[in-house]
Amino acid sequence: MSSSGHWIHDLDPVLLHLWGDRGVTYYGLAYVLGFLFGLMIHRRLRRHGRSPLTQEQEDTALFAMMIGVLGGARLGYVILYALPETLQDPLFLFQVWKGGMSFHGGLIGVLIACWYVARKSRLTLVEFGDTMAPLVPMGLFLGRIANFINGELWGNVSSVPWAVVFPRSAPGMPLDMIPARHPSQLYEALLEGAVLLAFLQWRIWRTGAQKRPGRISGEFLLLYAFFRVFCEQFREPDAALILGMSRGVFYSLFLIAGGVWLVLRSQRTARSAVWEEYEAAPRTPAPPKARQGKKTGRR
Repeated sequence: MSSSGHWIHDLDPVLLHLWGDRGVTYYGLAYVLGFLFGLMIHRRLRRHGRSPLTQEQEDTALFAMMIGVLGGARLGYVILYALPETLQDPLFLFQVWKGGMSFHGGLIGVLIACWYVARKSRLTLVEFGDTMAPLVPMGLFLGRIANFINGELWGNVSSVPWAVVFPRSAPGMPLDMIPARHPSQLYEALLEGAVLLAFLQWRIWRTGAQKRPGRISGEFLLLYAFFRVFCEQFREPDAALILGMSRGVFYSLFLIAGGVWLVLRSQRTARSAVWEEYEAAPRTPAPPKARQGKKTGRR
């Protein structure tokens, strides 16, 4: 604890050391678990008739999403947040161990992957997006938890009881002189991850939103953008401001515009023939569970 009574962040970002400071990191594990949880959720959607993708199309989608998320997130960070550094040292693009992944860049990569898989599966882009959107928040949740463990992307200086002293925010300064900050990574994990996940699962399982192509995708963009703008008020900007706004806020404005457009468009968009054929196809009902009677006799 610091002299102010705040916890001093001392978590090791490496879960398993293999050589020196290199090994299995929490950040890398967050991506792996994010994809695995996404796959598990989608397979449940398939079993219950809420995704028209076949097993082969699901495998193609998983591979395309991995390439889209990882490639887009890295390129997005380099272009949107660290272009001067990359121009000075082009190898920075490949130095992923130094951190640097952008949600907005990853979203662009995912959109490209969605377009590719949607075309292969004969779905419209928004229909495929509606299927993929509920899978994303778990990855966001795990990624923000990993950010906190790494002690990066810290918040503004604060004296709230749950504020945290992040030594990396002032390298070389004595710990007692480093101000405590909002653990904004945890705020984002809660809102952009857990709350958004719960909302989208409710929408896809308990409402008819999926019958309006683009509705779920639009709501995902809107809620993520609103949560991101809110959390940015507690987060210290990690790049130069744009028009007086942090880059997280500025780029989220485009998500809000896209989300509004998708929600309005969904009111007058019909489902594609693929969905109609899928819903009309007969399905073999799952066998009923055998009822267990009371055990009799003595042991």
